[in-house]
Amino acid sequence: MDSLPDIIPFQRRLDELDAQMADPGFYANARKAADVSREQQKLAQLVADHRAYEKLGQELDEAQALIKDPAGDPDMKELAAAELPDLEARRAGLYATVLGAMIPPEPSDSRNTVMEIRAGTGGEEAALFAAELTRMYQRYADNLGWKIEPMGSSLSERGGFREVSFLITGQDVYRQMKFESGVHRVQRVPLTEANGRIHTSTVTVAVLPEAEEVDLHIDPQDLEISVMRASGPGGQGVNTTDSAVRIIHKPTGMMVYCADGRSQQKNKASALSVLRSRLLQLKEEKERAKYADERRSQIGTGGRSERIRTYNFPQNRLTDHRIGLTLYNLPQVMEGAISGIIEALQRADFEEKFAALTGQVYIPRRAGAGDED
Repeated sequence: MDSLPDIIPFQRRLDELDAQMADPGFYANARKAADVSREQQKLAQLVADHRAYEKLGQELDEAQALIKDPAGDPDMKELAAAELPDLEARRAGLYATVLGAMIPPEPSDSRNTVMEIRAGTGGEEAALFAAELTRMYQRYADNLGWKIEPMGSSLSERGGFREVSFLITGQDVYRQMKFESGVHRVQRVPLTEANGRIHTSTVTVAVLPEAEEVDLHIDPQDLEISVMRASGPGGQGVNTTDSAVRIIHKPTGMMVYCADGRSQQKNKASALSVLRSRLLQLKEEKERAKYADERRSQIGTGGRSERIRTYNFPQNRLTDHRIGLTLYNLPQVMEGAISGIIEALQRADFEEKFAALTGQVYIPRRAGAGDED
């Protein structure tokens, strides 16, 4: 019969949180109280679901024993046999629920997300594909009811993007989008190619959880802020006032430029938001680096140096190299149909974390399978 990881550490943590919440001064720090309360609720649900799973296991054992009993009442055996499918289905569902709850989410999973897309190798073709990827992600966001807020862009001569950044707000945005970070490679015949040769170009995608001011302190003395006149295509007034803002974080050398809005204050706020998100990601990456070597596998780190995906237009083929996924529906993908890819990456990440938690290979469990000793 299937077994779940030991519930005792989770019960122990729940007891600790219950004790904290019973302290008279618990709500003095509202932010900490909210975080503890959310964790307590999740753990309480996990423990309750685990108990229900164990109880269903006992009921299944009893039903199977009754069915196998040669001296058992025929009517009771028939009733027990009729109940088995429902018991097995409910237990299988709880198994997946409890296991998923035992694998903790990333702290940033529920955050909004800043996406930065830049043309890599390939010149104008890379810039055009950067624009197509931007449209793909925006279509996907629209389908989920998320909101897009432009934060900055630099257009190429043919209307592509040398670079573009935007904020996506909605439910669990970072959890869905975080695996898109990396190098995206495109193989196709560019419109400018007279001889029909296939070119290979690259675009880098960075996915940053939106940082809040409380996440990290930025010393104003560490910032070099410049205002200037926006350059390139723009609406009336964009290129005639000093509304563009450039911020350099002197300790790291990070530079953020924002000129999408007419308001200097709005551009400054957007630039600070991007900078804060980049610094938060840098801080989190330094923490993860301490443990990264033992946890890397096909998912990788999502770093920009990794080629994560190839879009081959002549063959109508998309390949995600981290998990060996190949699809032949490229037109639909470019229209925003990427949920299947994201779900496959999430499953692979889940399996990796399951193996780290249990030391076992995760095998998806089906109702009615593996219930006999």
